[in-house]
Amino acid sequence: MDTKKLAVFVDLAKTQNYSCSAERLFLSQSTISKYIIMLEKEWQVKLFIRAHRQVKLTREGKLILPKVEEILRKEDEFNYFLINQVWQKERPLIIKGLPSLSQYEAFNIITEFTKQYPEVNLKFSEENVDKLNYALDEKNVDIVFTRAFDTSFPSYDVITNESDQLVVLVPQNNPLAKQRTLTLDMLKNESLLVLSDTMSKINPLYEAFKNKSLQPHITYEGQRIDLILAMINQGSGISVVMNKSFDLTKFKNIAVVPLKPRITSHLVLMKQHDNTTAVVELFWKFALKESQKWARTRSLKH
Repeated sequence: MDTKKLAVFVDLAKTQNYSCSAERLFLSQSTISKYIIMLEKEWQVKLFIRAHRQVKLTREGKLILPKVEEILRKEDEFNYFLINQVWQKERPLIIKGLPSLSQYEAFNIITEFTKQYPEVNLKFSEENVDKLNYALDEKNVDIVFTRAFDTSFPSYDVITNESDQLVVLVPQNNPLAKQRTLTLDMLKNESLLVLSDTMSKINPLYEAFKNKSLQPHITYEGQRIDLILAMINQGSGISVVMNKSFDLTKFKNIAVVPLKPRITSHLVLMKQHDNTTAVVELFWKFALKESQKWARTRSLKH
């Protein structure tokens, strides 16, 4: 039995709203609807009374719900049992992520997972975005945390944690620091200090410069955001980076100015569809639940 469909049924019974369940489960509303219809056909029973996007459990649905919840609980227990077996302990959970991971919610998800499941042999390493995009295909990585400008990945399971946008970091004494927004034309004569994946072809910034026939003057390109911040703080150039990827606590001489046009990325956890080993499934379900908590927290703040 496909427990993904069962999880959708349980969540929709709680939210009574297709849109809300879609957001919580990181699925489209059409997928939520499709899964429910498939269950109703399989079980030959009507589970919900539908009225626009609002739904209510039928009498039959109310009777079935506790049984489905029990199945999901048993599955979690079984996965936990497997993960505690000696032969599973020897199998590490391999995660690769962005060097700026600590600035994002995924960092809290991974650290909380290690606290709750100390028996899991988790191995983490850093890679640039261009390498992360192909890491899963090499079959030697279980989970990837990366930045994506398009969340359509047919070959992977994807959890979108949060979004981020490009901004310009400028020394406080640079006239650009007084601008409300900065365009690419305004940056053409500046010394650019960039992370190595910022001007890669998968980053829309590369295409934006190309469309304007602008050749950015790059004086540093590397992997160390701390070095870039130190150089800007001393007035040695400017940078275009994602807004959540840095910490300015020690760099008081840097102003953050929005970039126009707005270029947004998504921070995602990804795994191969067919990677269903117990340790990977354990982490994936944990990450999904934690991401839902973060999403609810953000919605309450707004």
